[in-house]
Amino acid sequence: MTADASQHDQASSGDNVLVVDDLRTHFHVPAGAVKAVDGVSLTLSKGTTLGVVGESGSGKTVLSRSIMGLNTAENAMTSGSVIYDGVELVGKSPKEMKDLWGAEMAMVFQDPMTSLNPVVKVGRQLTEHMRYHLGISKAEARERAVGLLREVRIPEADERFDNYPHEMSGGMRQRVCIASALACDPKLLFADEPTTALDVTVQHQILNLLGRLQREHHMTMIMVTHDLGVVATRANEIAVMYAGKIVEKAPTQALFADMKHPYTQSLLWSIPKTSQPKHTRLSAIAGRPPDLINPPPGCKFAPRCAYAQPVCIEVEPPLRTQADGHQYACHIPVGTPESKAAFESNLDAGLAQTLTAAGKMSAREDIEPDYSVIVGDGTEEHAKMLRENKNAQDLAWKAQPWEAEH
Repeated sequence: MTADASQHDQASSGDNVLVVDDLRTHFHVPAGAVKAVDGVSLTLSKGTTLGVVGESGSGKTVLSRSIMGLNTAENAMTSGSVIYDGVELVGKSPKEMKDLWGAEMAMVFQDPMTSLNPVVKVGRQLTEHMRYHLGISKAEARERAVGLLREVRIPEADERFDNYPHEMSGGMRQRVCIASALACDPKLLFADEPTTALDVTVQHQILNLLGRLQREHHMTMIMVTHDLGVVATRANEIAVMYAGKIVEKAPTQALFADMKHPYTQSLLWSIPKTSQPKHTRLSAIAGRPPDLINPPPGCKFAPRCAYAQPVCIEVEPPLRTQADGHQYACHIPVGTPESKAAFESNLDAGLAQTLTAAGKMSAREDIEPDYSVIVGDGTEEHAKMLRENKNAQDLAWKAQPWEAEH
């Protein structure tokens, strides 16, 4: 862990600035209720960084927006509890939240081209909420905004103040978004995929910038990303989300040293490695995320899991907590003798996702979760699985002919 993260550890003993309990956000559409966030609980200490990791559609962004109270659409229903600095936020109207947005909590959105108004100059977008929250004059707001542009390392800040967003590069627009989020010195910062669509060099600069500004402004931060590598040295704790739930959560070092959930392991395996020879096939997770309107029974990751067994298909695993605080929701944790035996038996049976994990098959989205391999073709359990999944169309893809790749 880097010096940035170790300095954060010193702040972890402070009071909790955020307590989330059984938070749920469902979007009601004609087909049913989309369970985007489905029972998330977490706490965040002052001055620390929480990394929230998962694939697209896992609920990361909706979780952040739910905590901030930004899901204001008529079809969005949020329940549970979000206590920020001792104040309950769930149930507050946008009018009641207005004084918190920007001043107490802020968000760096993942796409600066859509989060910045293309027909309004950068300076005005920086100063409007300053004048509202801080009650300062137009001249004072301009001076503060130019100072922020310099702080986020934008050259010729005085001139850039009068630019439109399209006159800046992608990295500079992202820096403007960071400056805007920091304009009123919020205590809690959400960084939602802050390095999306940026080249590797700029990504590194943006992440270093966020770490430096967090220390200087004494902020608490939630960093949302799909890449475990981004948060590996920049977060005190990592929460892994899948299908709207946290499936594993632990201090960063503990997570990488002893990960328990197969989904976390799959995310780690999917990161390209510089030590691999040229033209090495990238590792990918077979199948695709579940339908959040009609999710499969049992563990939501079971149809894609290389270790899946009958209990995984039938019973949803609870979120267990170890003595050291490591949490995971899995019947057959990675690294146990049971997981090794399950992997070998599924490999012998030719389970598609196990063959993919073993590098003997290319990852495809249209694999069928072949429950007969796990529970036995023609058995009562197999018939039950087929009945319970008949309405989950996204999980009933036709089996494709496969040819093992060696």
